[in-house]
Amino acid sequence: MRPPAHPAFPAGPVAAEVADASRRRWIGRAAFGSLAAAMPLAVLADEEKSTDVLAVEDLMREHGVLRRALLVYAQAADQLRRGQAIPADALHRAAELFRRFGEDYHERALEEQHVFPAVVAAGGEPAAICRTLATQHRRGRQITDYVLAASAGTAVDRSRMGPLADVLEGMVRMYQHHTAIEDTVVFPAWKRTLTPARYSTLSEQFEALEKRMFGHDGFEDAVQRIGTVEQAFGLADLAALTAAPPPASPAR
Repeated sequence: MRPPAHPAFPAGPVAAEVADASRRRWIGRAAFGSLAAAMPLAVLADEEKSTDVLAVEDLMREHGVLRRALLVYAQAADQLRRGQAIPADALHRAAELFRRFGEDYHERALEEQHVFPAVVAAGGEPAAICRTLATQHRRGRQITDYVLAASAGTAVDRSRMGPLADVLEGMVRMYQHHTAIEDTVVFPAWKRTLTPARYSTLSEQFEALEKRMFGHDGFEDAVQRIGTVEQAFGLADLAALTAAPPPASPAR
């Protein structure tokens, strides 16, 4: 039974067919259990760890993809501030990823349908935070609309470089704080509202919804897509981004 949606976060049509995915998983686990006697306990434990991605882990690794998009936004803003041309098509692909994977799936289908309503119903400071986060979701969608429009051509018009840099920097600042608060305050508060059985059920529903929306593993696809964007901005080589050593300490 799903928890009632809070009025601030109206419920939408979320995957009635997730029961089929749960039933398939149950059948698979039953078959797996029949082999348990022949397998060492350590192997069984490793198998469970390798195949099950629970809801909070799923949400946090999705944040990882979105943070990588924010690193692209920061790089684009820096180049625009310097009056340098940027690969507009790559920025456009980053914004499309943020819209489809971040706003439509992660925010609307998961956080606003499941996480925020339960936390708001529990009350306290996390509830107030969720209301602010919902406001930031709406602002982020306005920003994504702007970025998609500004990057729709082959190049960013020079007259739009400054305003686009402002918008990108604002998104980076807001969303870096936004995701950090969700990871450290909201998601733990949400998990405290759930029984272990309910948490397991929602984890399966999240997985089923992801496959329904994307037709495959949406996370793996998003990782691949943001990787190609990073290449276009020269951000793919992690070693090249290692900070320079600090200057020598001044003598006393």
